Amino acid sequence: MADVSQDSGSHKKGDGKKRSKKASTRIDFTPMVDLGFLLITFFMLTTSMIKQQTMEITMPSDKKVTEENQTVAKASQAVTLLLAKDNKVLYYFGQAENAQIIETDYSATGLRQILLEKNYEIAKQVEDLRIEKGKTKMSDEDYRKKLTEIKSGKNAPIVRIMATDDASYKNLVDALDEMNISSISRYAIVDIDSIGKEIVKRQQ
Repeated sequence: MADVSQDSGSHKKGDGKKRSKKASTRIDFTPMVDLGFLLITFFMLTTSMIKQQTMEITMPSDKKVTEENQTVAKASQAVTLLLAKDNKVLYYFGQAENAQIIETDYSATGLRQILLEKNYEIAKQVEDLRIEKGKTKMSDEDYRKKLTEIKSGKNAPIVRIMATDDASYKNLVDALDEMNISSISRYAIVDIDSIGKEIVKRQQ
């Protein structure tokens, strides 16, 4: 706000002329102070609501295992997905040489059901943990820690996702969504190899 103050009266000088009235301007900064406090309050509240986002990293175990046992364990837990054209998914368990190739789709009764059956034990523990968090008011930090331990358990499956040139970007996104829905944390997107190409070719 700006106020303009003027002299209350006028008088004549010796020459008989009227002297012009003087005007002075005064700026009131009170509203600016209020605005400053409002801005400080706004930034204090908004910054306190921002939660730090972190990436969960599963560290490898320090236990020593033989290469033979490691290969057998990986083969028994491995699931390979081949994303083909026309929204089709080919999958097999273990190694491709002795595996049965099965075709499915991205529906809830297709790929999701397969992953949930393979990851049944882990998915049940995750669901029990969510119920426990709601009942006991578990902190987010403790919940994330226990969730990571469950998903990285020794019985958790390992999923390889291979997309053919005929698969769409949506197919890959749908496959990744199913990983989250099925509580599978150990998965990787890899280039399709010669064995995968041959399998897809035979199934066409």
